[in-house]
Amino acid sequence: MLSYDTRHVGYDSTQCRVGLTCVTMDIMKHMEPGLLQVFRLYVGTWLAVMLLALCGALSDNKEAVNFLLMVIASIVLMAYLGWPLLRRKLGRYFLPIALFGATASPILIEAFSVFVRMLEGTRGDAAWPDPGLTTLWLFVPMIFVSVQYGFRWTTFYIVGATLAELSLYLALAILRGPTLGIMIEQGLFRLIIFIPFAYLVSKLMNGQREERRALALSNARLAHYATTLEQLAVSRERNRMARELHDTLAHTLSAVAVQLEALDVLWDTDPIKARETLTLSKDLTRNGLTEARRALKALRASPLEDLGLVLAVRDLAQMNAERAGLQLSLQTAETLGELHPTVQQTIYRIAEEAMNNVVRHANATALAVLLGYDGGQLKLLVTDNGEGFDLKKATQNGHYGLVGMQERAALCGGQLNVQSQPGQGTRVEFSVEMMKSA
Repeated sequence: MLSYDTRHVGYDSTQCRVGLTCVTMDIMKHMEPGLLQVFRLYVGTWLAVMLLALCGALSDNKEAVNFLLMVIASIVLMAYLGWPLLRRKLGRYFLPIALFGATASPILIEAFSVFVRMLEGTRGDAAWPDPGLTTLWLFVPMIFVSVQYGFRWTTFYIVGATLAELSLYLALAILRGPTLGIMIEQGLFRLIIFIPFAYLVSKLMNGQREERRALALSNARLAHYATTLEQLAVSRERNRMARELHDTLAHTLSAVAVQLEALDVLWDTDPIKARETLTLSKDLTRNGLTEARRALKALRASPLEDLGLVLAVRDLAQMNAERAGLQLSLQTAETLGELHPTVQQTIYRIAEEAMNNVVRHANATALAVLLGYDGGQLKLLVTDNGEGFDLKKATQNGHYGLVGMQERAALCGGQLNVQSQPGQGTRVEFSVEMMKSA
């Protein structure tokens, strides 16, 4: 049984490394899939909540102003996130600006609210209306930073936001606002809550990114492998047609040239022999023309599209049997169901190559072709009772198109088994795993 050597595929690891680098750069350059849509949904939800809170706080001017500012900030942020022109212009800075706005707005609004309360005479910790509201607002932007930029940048974000808030409240504390102790306590609480969540989200996203990189690399390898196999298949097909034209047209022209030279010698000395030579030359020319037309027709024709696989293989077997005067035994299934075009093309070309070998090299008197399902396998079997050949030598010398058939078989995940010995004929069997379609 022949084995398929993948070393000739010529897989270029450099190309895959370049492809992986491009994928990594692409992931770093762009936002995570769906992040912007989730960001818009978050801001829209928060806007709806603030509108409801604003309606419920209309009787309290201080609370109403606070909620009104949050509504305005949400509307501005929503408009920013939904502006495609800004996204194109700002590029990679678009998301950081949005995150900065989503972070700075609640901190500034809360500080403004505290300052207004202080102007109205409220002092100390009573001037801080709701410490947990800012933490709630900042939690989702922190998740977005973790998803997009990873744990290290999220840590900087959390610490930076906390320090910025503490700086504002330090100034307010000097003006007899909330005490610094309660602000530090709130900051530490935020760090304790935010950092574990940031680590968990970053860990999950890193795993997802690694999976995407591995998938992209696998796809690049698969695409390169498929392209290489396709190029090899095209090259083998060209070589097959070159051999066929050489075996038909070139041999015919060579024989005609020899006969014409003999005719030139016999023309004056032996007219009868010369006429026989002329008749033989005409016969050779007609046969060569017939073979050349057959080869060119095979290049132009699309029997699979016109007839389907079963009828195309039957027609191919009958044509080759008639061409070589062979006794034909033909068994094919009535229908093979839905098959992938690659599988159909592989079966037809292997059958074509195997039958051409029988006609040209086997000196056989009988040809047997079988095509159908055997359990979960689709099988093609081509056998003859010809001279056979040494399989090892033929493979090494590249004869009989064996390597080309093996490459075709590997392209669709099938197996090709060629058995032959001198004086014992040849058996070519191709099989591929699949379930028969109803």
